[in-house]
Amino acid sequence: MSLARELETILPDRIELRDICKTFFSRKQVTIALEHIQLSITEGEFVCLVGPSGCGKSTLLNIIAGLEKPDSGEVVINGEPILGPGRDRMVMFQEHALFPWLDVLDNILFGLKLKPGLSGKERLEVARYYLQLVGLEHVEKSNIHELSGGMKQRVAFARVLAPNPRVLLMDEPFAALDALTREQLYGDIQRIWGARRKTIVFVTHNVREAVCLGDRVILFSPNPGRISQQFKVPLPRPRDINSVSLAEYASQITATLKGFTDIERNEVAE
Repeated sequence: MSLARELETILPDRIELRDICKTFFSRKQVTIALEHIQLSITEGEFVCLVGPSGCGKSTLLNIIAGLEKPDSGEVVINGEPILGPGRDRMVMFQEHALFPWLDVLDNILFGLKLKPGLSGKERLEVARYYLQLVGLEHVEKSNIHELSGGMKQRVAFARVLAPNPRVLLMDEPFAALDALTREQLYGDIQRIWGARRKTIVFVTHNVREAVCLGDRVILFSPNPGRISQQFKVPLPRPRDINSVSLAEYASQITATLKGFTDIERNEVAE
């Protein structure tokens, strides 16, 4: 496999979620996490899943990743049902999950073990390409503990990008960061998504974050988790999370989301 082929922008995947249901059982209770989820995600689309805690967003992400199996229904990617994890899908979590005994560059190289067709020299060039893409080429030999929280998440982002997956699954990757760092990363992720055009499914409880990043915002209602409404974001890119137009559009979604939580509180009270 040539280096040029490895770095070229591959066609992203189309994802079909067909009537996904998932229930968790414990000794004390039965929790219906997801109920009859139907969703199509087009090639190269950036989709944000938004909803209150416990509405099944992360469960759905894990099902797409192949880490969880639905009780019924199926995930189909480019016409093929998903039966487990695959190289075509990479997951980025809230915790960076970097290896502290490896330096920055070696953490990226570790992710490239998923690409056995590359020579050692090609892996090194690919790793450095993605470090440059996230703006960290100057710290490639730094230890992980020397980095700020935002820099660690950039390394984690470079690591999931390096194997050149068709789909990126991101589970609240910026939730633990301070507001200023998050704002910087919003610009980075928009720029990188524009350059690489991956299909991205992004889980968040932050409505403004979803509007800033997503082509489409999928709103979940809780208990059980269902898709209640979808919003196609009309704002041009790149987007500034502090802009008036973004705040106004996000407020519409927030009002809808608040309605769900109010309904839930009333049902519990009754």
